[in-house]
Amino acid sequence: MAEDHKHIDAVTGTATTGHDWDGIQELNTPLPRWWLWMFYLCIVWAIGYWVVYPAWPLITNSTQGLTAWHARDAVVTDLEQLHAQRGPMMQQISTVPTAEIAANPQLLDFARAVGRTAFADNCAPCHGAGGGGGKGYPNLNDDDWLWGGTLADVEQTIRYGARAGDDKGRSGNMPAFGRDGTLKPNEISAAADFVRTLSGLPPDAGADLALGKKVFADNCAVCHGEAGKGNRELGAPNLTDKIWLYGPDKQTIVQGIQNGRGGVMPNWGARLPEPTIKALAVYVHTLGGGEK
Repeated sequence: MAEDHKHIDAVTGTATTGHDWDGIQELNTPLPRWWLWMFYLCIVWAIGYWVVYPAWPLITNSTQGLTAWHARDAVVTDLEQLHAQRGPMMQQISTVPTAEIAANPQLLDFARAVGRTAFADNCAPCHGAGGGGGKGYPNLNDDDWLWGGTLADVEQTIRYGARAGDDKGRSGNMPAFGRDGTLKPNEISAAADFVRTLSGLPPDAGADLALGKKVFADNCAVCHGEAGKGNRELGAPNLTDKIWLYGPDKQTIVQGIQNGRGGVMPNWGARLPEPTIKALAVYVHTLGGGEK
């Protein structure tokens, strides 16, 4: 084996390591000098880092280093500086009505910036990053509003929520007409076909639209209106447009009539500070579908 180490490859002139695989010999090529020096410098840098900064975990703490610098302390400092910088504007937002914020270009820009961040942190998981919504979660970019789309309406919905247990919140549930025995399966099917026709969708072949119209008038019109235009006081959607919160297919509509609907939106007023609530209302109102 020692003689193998002394063997010099005839083609490259480099000594071999003595490793041989089916006649293929491994060259003992030295590492480049620049790579070795970088490796040694990294070792020196690591040792210096351990000395200067907190690095090694102990039983109840860690080595603090010469600087005792911590990322957590840096974050706290940055947040304190941000709060100090935003303080006057946040105080102004908290003391003036939301309508005045929307009418003041400087406050409007600031509120939208704050609202955008608050929306991403709290609202985007349900309504989507851009407010586009999803099945069961309203699209905030269109002009279709369950509870009203004025700035005051949006603020009230955000502040007190919907079906969240707040006395000032939005309330109103769609009954489970099938589960509680109010309607029979054939009546639910006929009502679903009739509801689809309200927005121009075709019913099933052989659908009993006369029965569906009667079922709707007797059970659904009290909330959705005789023409199906909806009722914002109850959160009953307009059934004549092309916008469907849960989907326009018949099976989805049947499930809604059978089991009812009643999604919950948190009362953010109990969770977020006053200026953030107002900033959120302004931001959502300006997404594209807000009403005057």
